[in-house]
Amino acid sequence: MNYAMDAIRAYDPDIEIQLIDLAELDVQFSDGRDYIEYRGDTRMVAEAIMGADAIIIGSPIFQASIPGSLKNVFDLLPVNALQDKVVGIIMTAGSAKHYLVAEHQLRPILTYMKAQVVQSYVFVEAKDIFRGEIVSDDVTLRIERLVEDTAVLTRAYSHMRLEREAQYAF
Repeated sequence: MNYAMDAIRAYDPDIEIQLIDLAELDVQFSDGRDYIEYRGDTRMVAEAIMGADAIIIGSPIFQASIPGSLKNVFDLLPVNALQDKVVGIIMTAGSAKHYLVAEHQLRPILTYMKAQVVQSYVFVEAKDIFRGEIVSDDVTLRIERLVEDTAVLTRAYSHMRLEREAQYAF
């Protein structure tokens, strides 16, 4: 995600960005309450996601699935929480065998929650990373492309939303 953050800054330094690292936060398990009833990190994460125009989800793949902490965040949110938001995906895994996790597990959740998912996602294998650094030029180029596509789609959907709202006289 640090590469994505750098790519966003390079693409357009005026884009306001926030990195939310679930490993550094104390997010409660979803128990069916409305997100507004949670406090602390849990509520901050929910409100930050719902307040964003665009989201880039970066996640490892564990046991051929998205991590429970990421699924928990989706469970905390209302079903329309991602409506009209553009969402890009970056997934990492130990092997190429799990490249479809984003397509078959994450994308259906996002589309159910009414997100506009960027068509191409970035899949990063363990062989593309050495000592915490991306060593594949192809991966960094794909991250840059994902950032650009996310920004362009966000502007396009924002423009379309404004045009749609302008049709109503109230």
